[in-house]
Amino acid sequence: MRKNEIFAGLVVILVGVSSLAATLPFSGTAGLFNFRKGKWVTLFDGKTIAGWHNYNKEGVTGWLVEDGALTPDGTGGDLVTDKEYENFDLEFEFKIPAGSNSGILYKVVEKPEIKRTVFSAPEYQIIDDKAYVWRNPEGEPITVDAQGMKLKLKEGQLTGANYDMNPPSDKAAAKAVGEWNTGRIVVNKDHVEHYLNGKKVVDYLYGGDEWKTLLAKSKFTEWPYATPHAKGKIALQNHNAHEKVWFRNIRIKEL
Repeated sequence: MRKNEIFAGLVVILVGVSSLAATLPFSGTAGLFNFRKGKWVTLFDGKTIAGWHNYNKEGVTGWLVEDGALTPDGTGGDLVTDKEYENFDLEFEFKIPAGSNSGILYKVVEKPEIKRTVFSAPEYQIIDDKAYVWRNPEGEPITVDAQGMKLKLKEGQLTGANYDMNPPSDKAAAKAVGEWNTGRIVVNKDHVEHYLNGKKVVDYLYGGDEWKTLLAKSKFTEWPYATPHAKGKIALQNHNAHEKVWFRNIRIKEL
């Protein structure tokens, strides 16, 4: 076979690969190979709580499987994965009742001296956007703060937000309380995205200049949260004993 015929054949093959990549839900041949890197791993199968434990504790208490969903009873605190993750695509479903609050945290640093998951980790916020119920330390509902000002959610506290940092771009993306929502968190190096019911609602650069500016205005400045870190555990939040949440179909793909 002549050299020019071999060259022509290679060109045809390369064009074919490029055409295939263009039809897939990502662009370029690099995306084609990235797609094959990881595989989906189930973190909760609807039956057992294997692979999880209470934050800074051994084993699982205060969380149970109810109709195929993972839910807290208010006694065990946050639940974290046994494994740490760095770059990943996390998918899950969630629902809450009226007045409730929860979240999924990532990059959680688990150390005895860090008393709560939120002290080290960004949070995908889950909350009743329209009728959240604030409570005092005794668990009684309140409507005003200590200064007598009416309590209301800030945009950075709405469902899908990077809690208290980046508000969701679509404030109507969340479904009504009692309905199942789909959530997704993608962390690829320092690039982080939140999705809510198929819509990208948050996009930020972890540790970047904008992140630092927002951090300086937040309550996180004196916490381990303020030091960017590459990896950590994933946590399901039990906000308090009065607030319910249900999670199901939790799976992850490492990138």
